[in-house]
Amino acid sequence: MDRFPNAPHVDFHSPLDLSKAAAAVLDAEGRVSGWGSSAQRLLGHAPEDVLGQPAARLLATAPGQRLSTLCKLCRAHRPRSTVLDLCCRDGRTLRAAVTFSPLAHRGAAATVVVAAALESQRGWEAQLALLQGMATESDVGLTIFDTDLRVVWANVSTDLELAGIAQYIGRPASDLFPEGEFLSRHHPPDEDQIMEHVLTTGEPIMGMHYRGRAPADPVREHVWSCSYHRLVDARGELLGLFEESLDITERYRAQERLSLLVRAGKRIGASLDVRRTAAELADVAVPQLADEVLVDLPPAVIEGRQPPTGSAPGHSLLRMHGRTPEEFRTSPVSYPPWSPQAQSLATSRPVIDPSPPEPPDGSGAAAAHSCLFVPLLTRNAVLGLATFRRSSNPDRFGPEEQTLAVELAERAAVGIDNARRYASQHAAALVLQRSLLPQRLPEQSAVDVAYRYLPADSRVGVGGDWFDLIPLSGARVGLTVGDVVGHGMHAAATMGRLRATVRTLALLDLDPAELLTRLDGLVAQDSEPGAGDGLGDETLGVTCLYAIYDPVSGRCVWASAGHPPPIVADASGSVALSALAPGPPLGLGGLPYENVELSLSGGSVVAFFTDGVVEDRSTDIDSGIDRLSQVLTWQRCPLEELCDRAVSARPPGPQADDATLLLVRTRRLGPDHVADLELPPDPAEVAHARTDTERQLTAWGLSDLSFPAALVVSELVTNSIRYASGPVMLRLIRDRCLLCEVSDNAHTAPHLRRARRDDEGGRGLFLVAQMSQRWGTRYTASGKTIWAELAIP
Repeated sequence: MDRFPNAPHVDFHSPLDLSKAAAAVLDAEGRVSGWGSSAQRLLGHAPEDVLGQPAARLLATAPGQRLSTLCKLCRAHRPRSTVLDLCCRDGRTLRAAVTFSPLAHRGAAATVVVAAALESQRGWEAQLALLQGMATESDVGLTIFDTDLRVVWANVSTDLELAGIAQYIGRPASDLFPEGEFLSRHHPPDEDQIMEHVLTTGEPIMGMHYRGRAPADPVREHVWSCSYHRLVDARGELLGLFEESLDITERYRAQERLSLLVRAGKRIGASLDVRRTAAELADVAVPQLADEVLVDLPPAVIEGRQPPTGSAPGHSLLRMHGRTPEEFRTSPVSYPPWSPQAQSLATSRPVIDPSPPEPPDGSGAAAAHSCLFVPLLTRNAVLGLATFRRSSNPDRFGPEEQTLAVELAERAAVGIDNARRYASQHAAALVLQRSLLPQRLPEQSAVDVAYRYLPADSRVGVGGDWFDLIPLSGARVGLTVGDVVGHGMHAAATMGRLRATVRTLALLDLDPAELLTRLDGLVAQDSEPGAGDGLGDETLGVTCLYAIYDPVSGRCVWASAGHPPPIVADASGSVALSALAPGPPLGLGGLPYENVELSLSGGSVVAFFTDGVVEDRSTDIDSGIDRLSQVLTWQRCPLEELCDRAVSARPPGPQADDATLLLVRTRRLGPDHVADLELPPDPAEVAHARTDTERQLTAWGLSDLSFPAALVVSELVTNSIRYASGPVMLRLIRDRCLLCEVSDNAHTAPHLRRARRDDEGGRGLFLVAQMSQRWGTRYTASGKTIWAELAIP
């Protein structure tokens, strides 16, 4: 198969060859006695015009010099070659290369003259010079093989010539480089198969990269670019093939170094994990640069703290070795002050040890014949040491490889320092977030509680999830869960501030919709340009759910600001997502929030959660809600077990968002814990209320509280009768404390004040505050309720 079918045919015969050149015969007097057709083609003279004529007439020299020049050339006893100007028939002068060869035939002297255009002769001589140069001076190695793939000839540039070509003549190609290999994947890997392919198909194979050790240099590994071409003679018969080889070792290694740097830029430092970054350095450098890479770091750097200063270089390090985080091992190591490792750390420069001892960590690694120690430097600080070891690779580290190792170490140092800083910030944010979340939930009788908080994957950062349980008046409880957009320290700080704000607003006994409205206004205010607190970006898009549960009535009211609604599993076992329609996320402003009321039986389980529980990279939120609902079908199990089931049902692997789950099981306070009394607006009813209170406390076994409770009830009922116009409701609740509540239809709240010595009134609320541990006012749709809590002895 001809690779270049339109290429001109190359004829290596000399233009003065008798088969091509113009030929003529001169007799002893210098007359033309023979004139060939080739001479006629060259000069244009017909035989009848020149035969018998003096040959000097064909010379374009001066007339006086023609005869003498011709005589000298014809009387020579050996062939003579010269350059002559010849006259053509058309009047042109042709500069030609001419050879005069004396000829004696039967005693008669004659001269054979052959001529060719000087330009053709010079071209042929240039071709010969080219072939001679390729055979003797070119860097390209040429080797000729016969049809049996045995060496026939090699030029001086081949490694065979350097090793002594004579001993390889007649030997098969497989004997030349027995331990080499081709680096191309597009052709057969065996040299004999490649040569057979060229011989059979005639298709040349170009630019194959071959790696091996030359016979003249068996220690150092070389790379050649090889091409194979079939050889045929003028008749088209197969002669064999020849191989062109060019040593491209340095170019190949430079290209490999460049590709290694490109790969290092993509791989090293992308994980924000110290151990993984060290493994990435080893994975990139092995086996191209070294047979093994060891990374020595102080424990402080691995833990995310500042590298130690003032200690002796190489003292108390942790050695990490392995190419993947799964196979990574650590072991303590220290270097004496005179060791090359300590010298590299002290001078912040790479050090080559041509004859290193066994590794001091007892890792069982193969003995190295060359080691390169490179400090891990960043921001004028020494983080640790990278050791590049060679054992199976016989080459020692050269200047280019030392530069490459320094470049890789610099990239690894930046990645390790970034990972250290990130680990430090992540740990601080995690501590901050955990300190802002409830350390323990307060004791109360309304619900049983279990919760789980799962931080996101460390590479993502700490999120802004929060939850809380807030005891309210009347044995009620407030439940909240929220999520701040983003991750990191700012998200954790924003979460802590919002959680505190929710708790403060909840203690004002606001209903859920009113609480979210006020919270939305505060977030929108913080999000305005120039707020100056640095938290504006994180407060945009915050979601929050707030609910109030009353164990006396079993009534639960909740409202949502862009947060997923809760899932309810009632005591009968049915599970359903709440019909709550979430309002807009906090911070948008101007849009209303609505309350949703639901009556819950005792023993119902309600799941409050953030989107990290039900949503991840592999599943959508609907599938996650179905998964959590399936877990809640086991609602009779203990809440802690339900939390574990919900967590284990999440897809495995790193999570992109925090996950917060708050499970509550409702309780009901029965009639034996609650007493209600309706009183008409008559001052005489105060004594009636006091008497009924003492009787109820005696029935509950709380006679010790009769006097303070009766005093509190009488003062609260008196205020309601005095300032309200309708009936007054008295409620006593026996819980962890005694709750006294008085409700009326007035919307004005009494205020505590200090009465003067001569004032006849104004001391009632002061007495209530002194007798109770807490008291306050909450507003309802029909009026208000004043409440007081008395501790049970």
